[in-house]
Amino acid sequence: MATKHQSVSNPFSDPKKRRRVGFSKIDAGVTPNECIRIYLVSTKEEVGSPDSFQIEPVDLNHFFEEDGKIYGYQGLTITIWLSSISFLAHVDISFESTSDGGKGITDLKSSLQNIFAENLVEKKEDFLLTFSTECDFVKSIVSSAKVLQKSASNGCTGDSSHPNAEPADVEVLQVVGMPVGHLYSRLVPLVLLLVDGSNPIDVTDPRWEIYLLVRKDQEDSHYRLLGFAAVYRFHRYPDGKRLRLGQILVVPPYQRKGYGRHLLEVLNNVAISENVYDLTIEEPVDSLQHVRTNIDVERLLAFDPIQHALNVVVSKLKHENLSKKSQPIRFGPPTSVIEDVRKTLKINKKQFLQCWEILIYLGLDPIDKYMENYRTIISDRVKADVIGKESEGAGKRIIDIPTEFDQEMSFAMFKSNGGEATSIEKDENQGNLEEQLRQLVDERMKEIKLVALKISVPR
Repeated sequence: MATKHQSVSNPFSDPKKRRRVGFSKIDAGVTPNECIRIYLVSTKEEVGSPDSFQIEPVDLNHFFEEDGKIYGYQGLTITIWLSSISFLAHVDISFESTSDGGKGITDLKSSLQNIFAENLVEKKEDFLLTFSTECDFVKSIVSSAKVLQKSASNGCTGDSSHPNAEPADVEVLQVVGMPVGHLYSRLVPLVLLLVDGSNPIDVTDPRWEIYLLVRKDQEDSHYRLLGFAAVYRFHRYPDGKRLRLGQILVVPPYQRKGYGRHLLEVLNNVAISENVYDLTIEEPVDSLQHVRTNIDVERLLAFDPIQHALNVVVSKLKHENLSKKSQPIRFGPPTSVIEDVRKTLKINKKQFLQCWEILIYLGLDPIDKYMENYRTIISDRVKADVIGKESEGAGKRIIDIPTEFDQEMSFAMFKSNGGEATSIEKDENQGNLEEQLRQLVDERMKEIKLVALKISVPR
């Protein structure tokens, strides 16, 4: 039986009358960075203000779903208010509607807790109260901390490369033991949001230490956290110690004012005063490595024990034509100099060798006259790092041999007479390799020049 609006005829018998089949639109999702806004606020009046300081997170995608998207919401807006006083947070979520478009509906609460954990305050009115109830959070931590350095100056570090440096009375304090866990649990969201590829430290390990850079406000005597560094204290056999900087962060409103440099300088002083073996940095990002190298080059320029060895290298580069040399010439520092630098300045070998290249550059004055020689030694060093000083596999081949044992476990290796390689062994991508090496050299030269521009060399 047909209804009033239906036809009993076969809908497929006439192509013109074929029934249209509709498909619901598949939810493409939205990336978190498109719909999430995070504001750092220091007063309750700033909560909800369009003039509040907005944080630009490195990447929020890995906190949501497997493909890094949010599904099931239309017109979604997530606003997060993060207190720079207590480091607690409140989230305001609004959307037009929700529907399952084939990908489900993302559980926003659990995803946000991956970032903020127990630091989320559910009710807005409770969050506003924290600006009074938690106003002394930083003070409660530093009250039992060891003061390492106080600074009162016209610029936070005296770093002339930061024209935005502001007057401040700042202190660096060392936090160890139980307070580390309480403090760091509040700082984890900042680390996850602002430090690319970071993972929280294990606060149950007593070898972690936190170094705080704080400023005491003159008006209300509250302490303001400007930045912090997490340092791990390794044991070195038989009775030594090594320090490794695991994380360092300057709170966004105070970045590019020299505070990060100030923290690094204090850590250098700690390493020297405690006579640890050395101070290293775990996988520093480019910006951190740049500041670190600036500091270390300035320290090395004032370190007399390296000057003779440096002058010898510079003189050789000024008087020899390396383009006529058939073999690479080593221009690295003597082992004794490397050891003197480690013992006195606590700069490890890898970092010192990076600085050594810059010291040579600074010594070749005018640099344009000796640029060809200088680029040659940088190129030789990069090639040695990438493909080795000598290819240990040159002329070696692996072949299958008949055997009664497992074929996948049986092979023989032999080396051609004289070490010559067959055409099979030659790198088919030699052109690509040379281009990649050239790019690496160009990048290194750029890094060296950027540091050299900021260094004042005594003549």
